[in-house]
Amino acid sequence: MRERFDVLVVGAGPAGIAAAVTAAERGQRVGLVDDNPSPGGQIWRSGAPVPRVARAWMQRLEASGVVRFQGWRVFDAPSPTMLRAERNGASAGEIGNRGELAELQAGKVILATGARERFLPFPGWTLPNILGAGGLDAMVRGGLPIAGKRVVVAGTGPLLLAVAAHLAHRGARIVAVCEQAPLGRLARFGLQVLREPDKAWQGARYRIAMRVPLLTGCWVAAAHGDGCVRGVTLRQGKKYREVECDYLACGFHLVANTELASLIGCRIENGFVATDEHMQTSVTDVYCAGEPTGIGGVELSLLEGQIAALTCGGLAGEAQKLTELRRQKLRFAHALAAVCRLDPELRGLATDETIVCRCEDVPLGALRSLSSWREAKLQTRCGMGPCQGRVCGAATEFLCGWPADSVRPPVFPVALANLVAPSENKVPMR
Repeated sequence: MRERFDVLVVGAGPAGIAAAVTAAERGQRVGLVDDNPSPGGQIWRSGAPVPRVARAWMQRLEASGVVRFQGWRVFDAPSPTMLRAERNGASAGEIGNRGELAELQAGKVILATGARERFLPFPGWTLPNILGAGGLDAMVRGGLPIAGKRVVVAGTGPLLLAVAAHLAHRGARIVAVCEQAPLGRLARFGLQVLREPDKAWQGARYRIAMRVPLLTGCWVAAAHGDGCVRGVTLRQGKKYREVECDYLACGFHLVANTELASLIGCRIENGFVATDEHMQTSVTDVYCAGEPTGIGGVELSLLEGQIAALTCGGLAGEAQKLTELRRQKLRFAHALAAVCRLDPELRGLATDETIVCRCEDVPLGALRSLSSWREAKLQTRCGMGPCQGRVCGAATEFLCGWPADSVRPPVFPVALANLVAPSENKVPMR
């Protein structure tokens, strides 16, 4: 009952869409799996205004003949080119019902699993109305009323400006935008951005729309409230000040989603999937594109998706023409990584009482005497909750220096029936 494809793409963000469309337009039979109800990923989220380039790729996707599994989540890889996915019930009217299983075989697999926000614990960070910057942005796009609400946006990375500009457009009162990087580092990054006219113009539009100063070398030291956040303590240099707010949107750049790649056996270097210039991973017939290979923005993701698809189809000559463009975009990615480098003083924000693992209520004090991520799991259940370490894993790596040392199936929570008797829960594929 397996469905077979020439190319199977996991992830329907910009990199995954570009990979799927490029492969399909060159005669490949392509499957595209994504856990969201519609394509676009977090950057081209459904219901949000999308740029012209996004609309063009979406139109090509609709016309490409790609077999799409929207609302399905890959949770296991019995072999590098055999993936098991469960329908997560995110989109009514799609294949089957919640908990049903699909086994997808492919000649080549392209992983385009994107990235997620990094969160760092500080006193009070578990209060209601403290959300990830991208999370609050998504909720507002989904209908959360924000007009008139006082919002602090804090952390690091270009997402802060984008979120602040959008919230201001929706009527929020942006109290402060706090970027942990110092002014000198941002200035050097600005010189790199000037070489990318589209990014320079986009950044300028965000600053104009925000209408509030950008505080550099500044971060939230603590949050306060009685039932939900009512205010935050900001630290800038050696100075502290109290600011009242109704929401705190906080995020310290992005962390690549490498769990599936790790499960398949791909080599991970410095938190990213290692590839050659044609996006081939260390595992034969498995490629990777977009944010899992390095955080570099939409343009880089689109290029990598196309390169991976062309290489899968044996069109190395066409792929080679795009590799030089990719090298140019990588310079911006390297500059972005440098500017978003976390200040070591952020390690001192959390106290022994501060919760680090929110799923299992594990405070930092319970982790101080431990020596590894594995030991933390065994002794405290840190990382063993529903998010499977996707929040606390990045935090403990920064706070304690513990890289994740193992990935086991299922990489997402899954119906027990699909683990113990998968053959009885298969559904016919289109």
